[in-house]
Amino acid sequence: MWHRAPGPEDGGVNEIIAGLHLSPPELLTLLSAVALVVARWLPPTARARVTVAAGALLVVAVIALSVVGVRWQMLPVLAGAAVASPFALSALLRRRTGRPARRARWWLAGPGSVACLGLIVTGPLTAWALPVPVFPEPSGRYAVGTDVVQWTDPRRPESFTADPHDRRTVVVQLWYPARTSPPGARRARYLGRTEHEARTVSDALARTAGLPGFLVDGVPRAHTHAVFDAPVAVRGGRFPVVLFSPGSSGVRTQNTVWAEELASHGYVVAALDHPYDSAAVVLADGRTIRSEIASTGDQAKDTDLAAGWTAVRAADLRFVLTRLDHLARGETAGPLTGRLDTGRAAVTGHSMGGAAALQAARQDRRFDAVIDLDGYPHGPASPFLHQPTLALTQAVTRETDPRYLPRLTEALTRSTATSYRLTVPGTAHLSFMDGPLYLPPVPSIVGSLGRTESPRVVAATTLAFLDATLRHEPGDLAGALAAYGDLSVHRPDDSP
Repeated sequence: MWHRAPGPEDGGVNEIIAGLHLSPPELLTLLSAVALVVARWLPPTARARVTVAAGALLVVAVIALSVVGVRWQMLPVLAGAAVASPFALSALLRRRTGRPARRARWWLAGPGSVACLGLIVTGPLTAWALPVPVFPEPSGRYAVGTDVVQWTDPRRPESFTADPHDRRTVVVQLWYPARTSPPGARRARYLGRTEHEARTVSDALARTAGLPGFLVDGVPRAHTHAVFDAPVAVRGGRFPVVLFSPGSSGVRTQNTVWAEELASHGYVVAALDHPYDSAAVVLADGRTIRSEIASTGDQAKDTDLAAGWTAVRAADLRFVLTRLDHLARGETAGPLTGRLDTGRAAVTGHSMGGAAALQAARQDRRFDAVIDLDGYPHGPASPFLHQPTLALTQAVTRETDPRYLPRLTEALTRSTATSYRLTVPGTAHLSFMDGPLYLPPVPSIVGSLGRTESPRVVAATTLAFLDATLRHEPGDLAGALAAYGDLSVHRPDDSP
């Protein structure tokens, strides 16, 4: 069931009205502003009533917005209302004082009204293009809980700093099957544990993309469906685990829709922040570590750099699987102690994270399956993969790196297990993350599938693959995958 259910975290006034991407106070502001402009063109009696009602509603709406916060998309709406208000109110005041009401001539008032309406319409248009993300409701039988942990690897020096005593630390967010939370339980904020963390991460992601932070100020306002520290589901025994590495400069929450969907179907998803690589990582002590990776513009140098960064990420993934294994065996305490089945583990990633997933699987046989979400395979192509692999890719165009498909095909064919490459029509590189929920619906950026169809396809295909490879559920996996795009199957006996 892929729709947004109103949640208690919205507090009523913050609830985003589906399709309009406006909260009730924002919608009230919009309608009041339009009414003030239109009032000038009404008969005198109706004009007075409409002006009074619109003015009163505008005051109420502005007070509500001042409490919940004004998004930048509302500024042109308020500007249009401010320009229209003196003209609407002056006629009303003249009538109240007994002086004859005067209206500007139509050839002056017409362009003015059009200009005000143009300002006002800019608000909902920009709110539609850059909305507060509305998260699809997970379709599985479980509610979803989430937790954030921070782990330090005592055996591995931090390669991004010169301090010989600094050890590699990763921040991991877990999504897991949970018991149904009581009414009023606060849903997890998107992008961070707190509003401050969410805004820090959002601003860092905007800077990485070369955008001013205010353009995406709706993103850190969003809440998801997971509940922090929710009790683990009683049913289901031990749950398979799925590790996730985000794209270059990406963050652990960038595939939240996908993670919640998997968790609702009985998987535990562990998504990593990679310090000095992710756009911003907020540590438990409050420090923020920002990305230090950057391309040079030289293809050979960038290839070597990407291989090195991928190797660090692969080591992070292997380390996190070890820590999850300790939880599974009861060697460390936590809500999921004894509830994980690390004997059924998949490693996944988007973009550079997909490359890291491939490398981690080559190096560690504990991973039983691999999912690469449109990731170029950086680093060595050996040893061979021994796990079934699913690679989801966007359609190949003239702009696609000509090395991409040959490298990916090499990785899939040099495998002792059956692997699949599924090219999904209508997708772009950012279709395989949460981007379609809040970025402008430009096909070259987020594809043409729509805001919720992209995450639905990613979730459906990866769930089919995980159910077949980790749970060994019977069925025609190739047929299920082929329903979503152009499928290529690479079997071991087809390998060179």
